[in-house]
Amino acid sequence: MEETQLKRTSLFDTHTALGARMVEFGGWEMPVLYSGIAQEHHAVRQAAGLFDISHMGEFLFDGPDALKFLNQLLTNDLAKLEPGQGQYTLLCQDNGSVIDDLYAYRLGDTRHLLIVNASRLEIDWMWIKAQRNSRHKSLQLEMSDRSGELSAMALQGPKAAEIIGGVFSAATELRKNQIAELEFGGATTWVSRTGYTGEDGFELVVPNGRAAALWEQLMSLGQALGLLPAGLGARDTLRTEAGYSLYGHELTSDTTPIEAALGWAVALDKPGFTGREMLAAQKQDGVSRRCIAFKMTGKSAPPREQYKIFSADGTDREIGEVTSGTQSPSLGCGIGLGYVESAHAKSGTGIEIEIRNRRFPAQVVKRPIFQKTS
Repeated sequence: MEETQLKRTSLFDTHTALGARMVEFGGWEMPVLYSGIAQEHHAVRQAAGLFDISHMGEFLFDGPDALKFLNQLLTNDLAKLEPGQGQYTLLCQDNGSVIDDLYAYRLGDTRHLLIVNASRLEIDWMWIKAQRNSRHKSLQLEMSDRSGELSAMALQGPKAAEIIGGVFSAATELRKNQIAELEFGGATTWVSRTGYTGEDGFELVVPNGRAAALWEQLMSLGQALGLLPAGLGARDTLRTEAGYSLYGHELTSDTTPIEAALGWAVALDKPGFTGREMLAAQKQDGVSRRCIAFKMTGKSAPPREQYKIFSADGTDREIGEVTSGTQSPSLGCGIGLGYVESAHAKSGTGIEIEIRNRRFPAQVVKRPIFQKTS
């Protein structure tokens, strides 16, 4: 059987020159680490890290009915955004199950940008096109998948604003979830103050031909401040500490936003949208399982995906499963996310995680799992 050729981002040569260890992720060849996961993780928490996120997708929508169309597909309320603002949202099926979680930005009065997950890019685009052709033919809008032309990177950490100011002075004026169209090397660049690490930071979208130059300039400016290139390994430990969901783990076609504890991104007060009926019913009637964050309370090996979760109330019952688990570099203990029966989902509840055929104590905690004290 012929091996599928992995896609490479415009920064592939940059990563190999830096000695990155490359792995397959969502059909792409991506850097998992450069200097080491813990080192890169701590750099983001204390200074800054620069991530290649070019594998993610960018969809552009423009026209008088673009807002109306997107608001009927997405769970959050785009109508609440002013031009230059963004929000976290989800794309669901009629039964409320999650197709993808994504970021939606309002670039102008009629222009909108969606940033979608790499592993869901083609599925999302096919779904959106199918909705357009079957249910929304009369609406006036143009939509285009720009993913192949664009690269993206995330600059994250407490020193991120200081670093980015050397390239885009206007970026430092952005507030959380705001986006601006700026210029780099004569090309339009989208810069948003968003991220996936629990730190302050920026995500930058540039044409492919400008990506390497922008990466080099940011690295050069940040070197003295402790900036490190960071890979998927640190991205995963950082987002788990922050309690953020990842598609394929906390979110799948078998989960809904209500079960995933993402009800805050579901605007049930807006006019009808795909999946609303089921999500409204779940909000009202409750769900049998919920996504929780947890922290190991004793010494143990790190919890991992698909490990079983048991009750700690003496009934010795299996009540759920870990969806993401790791050793927290910031806390020095095992942490994770998982689904449990709703009765066990309250913060402070004791649970047990089965690790290598032994059970170890853990506790349900509020998100973020790691919170800076300073």
